[in-house]
Amino acid sequence: MAPTSKAGTALTALREDLAGEVFAPGDPGYDEARTIFNAMIDRRPAVIAQCESEADVVTTVRFARELDLPVAVRGGGHSVAGMSLNDGGVVVDMRRMNEVTVHPGAKAVRVAGGAVMSHLDRACQPYDLATTGGRVSTTGVAGFVLGGGSGWLDRDFGLAVDNLLGVDLVTADGSTLTATAEDHPELFWALHGGGGNFGVATSLTLRLHELPEYAICLLLYPPESGPEVLRAYRELIATAGPEVSGGVLYMTGPPEPFVPEHLIGTLLAGALVTYAGGEEALRKIAGPLLALPHVAEVLTAIPYPDFQCMMDDPPGLRNYWSAEYLTGLPDELVDVFCARADTMPVPTGTQHVMFPLGGAIAQGPTEFPVPYRDSPWAVHPFGIWEDPADDARCRQWVKDVRADVQPWSSGAVYLNFTGDEGPERVVAGLGADNLARLGAVKRTYDPDNVFRFNHNIKPA
Repeated sequence: MAPTSKAGTALTALREDLAGEVFAPGDPGYDEARTIFNAMIDRRPAVIAQCESEADVVTTVRFARELDLPVAVRGGGHSVAGMSLNDGGVVVDMRRMNEVTVHPGAKAVRVAGGAVMSHLDRACQPYDLATTGGRVSTTGVAGFVLGGGSGWLDRDFGLAVDNLLGVDLVTADGSTLTATAEDHPELFWALHGGGGNFGVATSLTLRLHELPEYAICLLLYPPESGPEVLRAYRELIATAGPEVSGGVLYMTGPPEPFVPEHLIGTLLAGALVTYAGGEEALRKIAGPLLALPHVAEVLTAIPYPDFQCMMDDPPGLRNYWSAEYLTGLPDELVDVFCARADTMPVPTGTQHVMFPLGGAIAQGPTEFPVPYRDSPWAVHPFGIWEDPADDARCRQWVKDVRADVQPWSSGAVYLNFTGDEGPERVVAGLGADNLARLGAVKRTYDPDNVFRFNHNIKPA
């Protein structure tokens, strides 16, 4: 740490030089600026720089390097492990950099590094275009894409990272560059799953796809129907095209108009079928699930960005998630998965989810560091609750889900679904064969591991 006089002088200069705003402990607005999605995370950075331009990012990174302070990067602030904050370091807060520019003729979009999914989805909607995004509207685009990117459209359009065309990056020495398949190709390869290890992404260019229609079918069932529902959903996915996605889940009945009042706050099983097409076609596709006795039903055409907002969780809740990617979904696993719902914390926002993969995910590029591509199914225990007294039981439930499905785990995992689960899980999320190559890229662009508040790749 630099002497106080040097640090004070540098901070004064940073406040003067930045077009955006700078917060330090004691400043009005500091506590609000350090609040992120997961209420379990309470960290106190020395400096939060809310950048408004690439020049602001460069200035902030150079400030941090001058004082030998660690750097965290905040986009949407959705990392369950709170990787967008640190204690005593610098936060490059990108939220003011949220511009989205659509190029409909080229079917491409340029997304600034602080944009969230709603910015991206709503900018593309007037052109009937979209790309694979997350499953809620408040997730940051940059962290989502660079970490791989799995969402409702991935079976049809591929993982988000499969649609990455270029990244503008500020590296650890404060330099700027653009990584594409032609320029800095090895870095560009590493950005296909390697996350924020190599610099601050100030913008990304993504491929777009036509999406003129979108429809959803959400069905809720008594919890004891879960095994029958999951088997029916498994058969539906086996015969459906890649434009069909969704998942099977257990959840607490939400206080929504379509849920019978006496079921609000109780455990329910659910099936969600999403469809890149029209309502009538979806009704036929979802026929086997509609035929099962259910307690609530929503089947409707809906603009894709509106559906994304429907799935948003309110801020200020406590979160602990994980995932396992599976080799298949045999009947025994169906029963094991459904049995674990009996111990799911209810009533909370916790969800017990089984997602289908396959389609364009499995058919996508094999050279990128995303080793979970071949898994046909993924389990995602999504713990979310309000009361700190529930911390232990909610975290343990997530761990129990992982333990239950280990016999069917492929060993690979999508790191954006996990918190800080140790270096072995980072290897599982990137692939052991890829790690040495990623470490060499890290050594080239961040030899001092400045960007280490992430699923960290150490310099080789």
